[in-house]
Parts: sequence; structure tokens; C-alpha cells
Amino acid sequence: MHMVVMAGGSGTRFWPASRKDRPKQFLNISGKEPMLVETCNRLHPLARDEEIIIVLGENHLKQAQDLLEGRKVHFLAEPIGRNTAPCIGFGAIYASHLGCKGPVAFLPADHYIGKPGAFTGNLRDALDIADSGAIVTLGIVPTRPDTGYGYIRKSKHQDNRAYRVEAFVEKPDLHRAEQYLVSGEYLWNAGIFVATPETIMREIKRHLPKVFEGLERIRRALDTPRFQEEVLNVYEGLESISFDYGIMEKTREPVYVVPSDCGWSDVGSWESLFVLRSEEHDKDSNLAEGETILVDCAENFVSSRNGRMVACLGLKRCLVVDTQDALLVADLGRSQDVREIIRRLEINGIKHLL
Repeated sequence: MHMVVMAGGSGTRFWPASRKDRPKQFLNISGKEPMLVETCNRLHPLARDEEIIIVLGENHLKQAQDLLEGRKVHFLAEPIGRNTAPCIGFGAIYASHLGCKGPVAFLPADHYIGKPGAFTGNLRDALDIADSGAIVTLGIVPTRPDTGYGYIRKSKHQDNRAYRVEAFVEKPDLHRAEQYLVSGEYLWNAGIFVATPETIMREIKRHLPKVFEGLERIRRALDTPRFQEEVLNVYEGLESISFDYGIMEKTREPVYVVPSDCGWSDVGSWESLFVLRSEEHDKDSNLAEGETILVDCAENFVSSRNGRMVACLGLKRCLVVDTQDALLVADLGRSQDVREIIRRLEINGIKHLL
């Protein structure tokens, strides 16, 4: 079975550990290996390395090749990021080029899965259902009323391990998220899709015809000397649009969701990583990495990534990340706002820290 791993992204939310040239998916932040490597390893029960296609930014290609050196995965480099609809289309035409006739799974490279066995079982179910020509998504069983995710409203009746999707719902406010959790009818949208290349391209042709035209130009250039030039020319003119908005919210075809209780997290911020690694907290609920000393501190995340001693006294709910060229000190609860620091760096022209 073929898998398309989407490994684009700029890496702003884990600054200063992550940078534009080394985003989250290339960091070891939630396990034993960098997230891209862990994602590929997780797929082994379903796909051989030669059936894995990694779509990523051109500026990250060498880094990914080094991480996966000696493995027979395929790399597709996007010269410009154009969101998930072109990315999924690019992966679909290449899977078809490799001879794939059945369903393909499209999934992000930077998610954490705490129960990989459950995840691959859910993915296998989705692949079986998608063989009929339907689009299938994995919906994460919510554990809290989270306002940071989009939701999927499922039908009330299960059919062959899945439910028909009734609606894709934008990120709710807290009150509505609480209602979603109590109702049991909503799942988190993790951005994981399963469909045949034929189905993907048919839907892109129907709803995003200009994107389809560009992808067809790329398809015709496969295995020719003009491939790289054609990819660049096409991507420069492509619309930047998500697969959710461009296809899933508009398709008239059956869409199914497989509920998944797989210990999923998108690891979207330092705070979410702090919560994810709760088993590593000390008796005062601190999480510390590297050379650190914490005195009278509670509920802090302190990361020394420079080999330098970081000592904290009397802190509560703080985030401290020390790297070779930058130090971040923040309210742990505001770690989502790290992007504001990135904005200030851009305004001030401090490009070497981006």
C-alpha cells in the first residue's frame, strides 16, 4: 500500500528550537527519533519503504535525505509551499506513476501517535473502505473540549467500521467545543485522508480545475529532463489552498470517517508537548531537558539545548528554551503566541534567527 507523507511546514511554533531551515518534523521532540523518521517507521506494518512518498519543501530535501539515508523512500520536492491540496495532488499523481492502483493514505509527518497499533488498524480499515472509490478520513476521538482543532460531525449509524461524514466544522469556541464533546457526534479533524489516486484527481479536476491543469502538466513531465523546470513553473502559478477547504467541504461524493483512539496529538505548541510528556514530569510537575536546576519551581517546561546550565528559582507555569543563539522565556500558557516573536524578528530584519 502506498503512503504519502506530507512534510512541508515552516517550523514557527517551536522557535527557537525549530527554524525555517529545520522545522518541527525534523526535530526529535516527542520520541526517540525525529518526527519524520518516526512517521515513516510507524507505517511499516502497511507499507514498504519503496511505497512511501515524502512531499516536502525543496529547501528541506537534503536534510530529509540525510535522515533517511539508505532507505528506498521517494522524495518529491515542492519549490514553493502551496498548502495541502496541491501537495496531495502531487503525491497522488506520483503514486499513480509508481503503479499504484489502490487507495493511498495521505498524512502529516509531524504528528505524535501514542498507540501505533491502533493507528495502523484504523488506517487499514480506511484503506479497505476507500477501495470502493470513496474518500475516507481518520477522525480522532476527542478527549477534551479543544478549540484549536477543526471537527468532523459523523452520522449516527456506523457502516463497515466507519460513519458517513455529515459536515466538516471550523474551530469552535469553548462553549460549542464542550457541546461537541458531550454529544459524542464529533471527532477531531487530523488532516489524514485515504483515497485512490483516481478519486483524488477526479475531485481536484471537479473543484479545483486550475490546480488540476497544473498537476497534469507535471504528470506529463514525469521521467523527462524538463520535470524539475515544469514543477517550478507550475507551482509559481498554483493557488495556495487546503484539501479540506478545496475538496472535502465541496465534494458531492460519499465521505466516510473512521473513529480513531490512537493517542494522537498534533504537538502544536510547547505547551501541548509539555502535556504530552506528562509521564516525564518531576514531583512538582516540571519537565526539564538537558543541564538544569529547578528550585522551588512548579509546572514549568525548561529545555537546555545548548549544553549550558539553566537554573530557575521560584518559577511557575513558565517556558524556558535555551539554544545556541537564542533564549525564549515565556508564560507556558501563551506558547501558541510564539509566532508573534517570529513576526517581530521579521519586522526587525533579524533573519538569521528565523
